[in-house]
Amino acid sequence: MPSAVHASTSGVVEATAYLAIEDFLHASVKGLWEAFWSHDEPMPFSVACLYNENFRFYQAENAVAEGKLGGLCATVDSQYGGVVKVEGDINKLEFDVDNVYECAAEWIQNHSTVTVSSIDRIWNKLGNANWGDIGALQILFATFHCITQFAGFPKHSVEDLAADHDSRLQTRRAERQLGNTEMNGNNLFRFQQRSVSPEIVEVQDDSIKMESEQLKLEVGSVLWLEDSNQQKGYQINEIMISSEHPYYIASAVEDPQKILFLYYGSHPSQLEPAWEDMNIWYQVQRQTKIMTIMKQKGLSSKYLPQLSASGRIIHPGHCQRPSLGGNCDHPWCGTSILVTSPVGETVADLIDQGRFGAEEAIRCCHDCLSALSTAACAGIRHGDIRPENVICVRSAGRHPFFVLIGWGRAILEDRDRPAMNLHFSSTYALQEGKLCSASDAESLVYMLYISCGGVVPDLDSVEGALQWRETSWSRRLIQQKLGEASTVLKAFSDYVDSLCGTPYLMDYDIWLRRLRRNINEENGKEIDITG
Repeated sequence: MPSAVHASTSGVVEATAYLAIEDFLHASVKGLWEAFWSHDEPMPFSVACLYNENFRFYQAENAVAEGKLGGLCATVDSQYGGVVKVEGDINKLEFDVDNVYECAAEWIQNHSTVTVSSIDRIWNKLGNANWGDIGALQILFATFHCITQFAGFPKHSVEDLAADHDSRLQTRRAERQLGNTEMNGNNLFRFQQRSVSPEIVEVQDDSIKMESEQLKLEVGSVLWLEDSNQQKGYQINEIMISSEHPYYIASAVEDPQKILFLYYGSHPSQLEPAWEDMNIWYQVQRQTKIMTIMKQKGLSSKYLPQLSASGRIIHPGHCQRPSLGGNCDHPWCGTSILVTSPVGETVADLIDQGRFGAEEAIRCCHDCLSALSTAACAGIRHGDIRPENVICVRSAGRHPFFVLIGWGRAILEDRDRPAMNLHFSSTYALQEGKLCSASDAESLVYMLYISCGGVVPDLDSVEGALQWRETSWSRRLIQQKLGEASTVLKAFSDYVDSLCGTPYLMDYDIWLRRLRRNINEENGKEIDITG
């Protein structure tokens, strides 16, 4: 491992930094081993890092003995990513193998000092896998590969973990003292205090102990939100269950004929940045930001979703917010709401029901390219094109059309990162964690390929996904499959293939004209391109 602190003038600082990185790797290895191989068997290996320029393995015990470390150890705070130092004289630790924890607790209480290290938050520099940071994900993939070389293929698959997620989450909630007590009329939950806790938890004041599960809405429920100092009400008409989390079809109270999509975000006081909470944050809070920017820049197209309303939920009872932008102790206070239009069926649903044919594929390609072209005028790229993020909108007397939704992972600037999807992400996104000019179009091609019956093997790694892409493009399997639906789709996939990974810009206009011409020929009349 290269030096963690370049040109460091302090041996103590450098040793602390190495131990923090070692702890990062240890947590990664331990988590991967217990999740995929065995939770009961001990890890058959250990993690250590090379210290200083002589590249010898350096252990914490040596650091303490040689006076190069200002404390016993350096560990990482899992919630905030800071390096926490426990300092003290290790010689005063009275070790008893039968009472390990009691001995450690006594030593910490009587002979140690707990401080936050001045080292920059090293875990944050490495990234956060829950947020999809490419650096952290690459480290995890590399570590996973190393373990497979040593221990063979894992005993458990990702699908196994996903199937057990709910029960595992409930177990963790119980361990974290998050069991629910009796519910009142507002479905509120309170912490349960137990005499024994398996880990250190933050003790909160009684006035802010209330915590809730995710806000639960039922058909017929009416939800009110505060949008630009106005109160707007929406009645839930239908609950939509996606592969990630539910969202809703609602109607405006003041105009029941106006049908809308409604999404709600995670409560600001969620205890853990779980993967699901990150997805909800992207779907609600960040998508609100992206759609607001689109509206401010005057982007208008019927193939783009429209921002109808956004704001904070208005909860029952009197809100006692301490200040503007803060939250009171009500478990719903501060929850973000996003309302968009139009409403339609996802391409994923159309595929499942066998209602996505060649005509739909051509029109979907045209409409999504039109949306991408409009957004590109403002320097915005989508970054997460997949069947769940395209809807088919039907209205009386007009041809159905497709709208590209799900703009929460959109790319506004270089530091933004697209979603990582083994089936639909572009080759450049998987390799570099960024988008090239043709990345969204490449993702669109993969979606159309699968929608038209293209076969994709089970993909469980970035390496496997890249290999499938290389093989499919080189053997022209994607072009051939799309050619069975339409010659223009085959030609479009050839064009995208020629641009993949290059700096050349997409020529949207020429392909919109060709696709429009193809739709005209099939329908015998002009396609409606207004909006």
